[in-house]
Amino acid sequence: MNAIWIVLPILTLLMFELGLTLRIEDFKLFRQRPRPIIAGLIGQILFLPVLAFMLGYAFRLEPLFFIGIMLIACSPGGSSSNIFSMIAKGDVALSVSLTALSSIITLFTIPVVMEFSTHLIGNHLNIDINLPVGSLIVQNLLLMLLPIITGVLVKRYCPQKAESIHKVLSRTAFPALILLATIFFIQHHATIMTQFGKLGLCISVLILLAMGGGVLLSKSMRLNQKEQRTLIIEIGMQNAAQAIAVASSPFVFNNGIIAIPAIIYALMMNVILLGYVGIVKRK
Repeated sequence: MNAIWIVLPILTLLMFELGLTLRIEDFKLFRQRPRPIIAGLIGQILFLPVLAFMLGYAFRLEPLFFIGIMLIACSPGGSSSNIFSMIAKGDVALSVSLTALSSIITLFTIPVVMEFSTHLIGNHLNIDINLPVGSLIVQNLLLMLLPIITGVLVKRYCPQKAESIHKVLSRTAFPALILLATIFFIQHHATIMTQFGKLGLCISVLILLAMGGGVLLSKSMRLNQKEQRTLIIEIGMQNAAQAIAVASSPFVFNNGIIAIPAIIYALMMNVILLGYVGIVKRK
C-alpha cells in the first residue's frame, strides 16, 4: 500500500480545518502586540531549525534521519497547539495568530532551510540527496495554502456551515494523525524499533530544549505568564503530518525513512506536552 495517498488527503483536511479556526483579524495581531508575535516566530522559524541541526550533528544521526529531524523542525504546529494552549490556560488569541502567521511564512521558509540542509549534509557526507525545490513549493501551495485560504473564506462568508464542519473535523484531526503514524509504523517497524533509542532521545531533547527556548524568549521579551505558556506550546509542537507528507511525497523526497523522525516526534510531542499541560493545570 502506498501510504502517500492517505497522507496527502489527511494533510489537506487538517489544513482546511485549521483555516476554519482562523479569521482575517488573526493575521493582524502583530500590529497590536508585536513582542509576543516576534518571540514566537523567532522560536519557530529560526531557533528550532538551528537547534535541530545542532542536535542532529551532536547525535551523529544517519543522513536520512538528519533530514527528517530538520524537516519536522521546519513544520510549525497546526490547530492542535491552539487546543493545548486553551487547556493550559494560555493566550489562545496569541496561539491562533502564531499558527496563522507561521503556517503561511513557513510555506516559503521550508524550501530554503531544507535546500540548505540537504546540500550541506550531502556535501559533508559525500552522498547525493536531491530536493526538488519547485515541487516542494507547489505541493505546499496546493496542499496547505489553498486549503487554509478556503477554510478562512468559508468561515468568513458561511460561519454557521464552517462551525458545523469544524465540529466534525476537529474530532477527526487527532485520530487522523494517529492513523498516519500507525500506517508508517507498520511499514517501517523494523527500522523504527532499531533506531528508536537514539532517535527517541534526540527528539525528546529537541522538544524539551524547544520548550526551554520558549521560556527564554518569553523572559527576554518580558511577556506575561499566559503568553509564556503559549510560546512554550507553540515552539514545542510541530506539524508531524506536514513533515510526513513532504518526506513521503513522490513529488519531493519520496522516502518513507525520512518520515520516521516525524512519526516518533508525534508520539513524544504528545507525551511531553500533555505532561506539561498536566503540571500547569495542577498549579
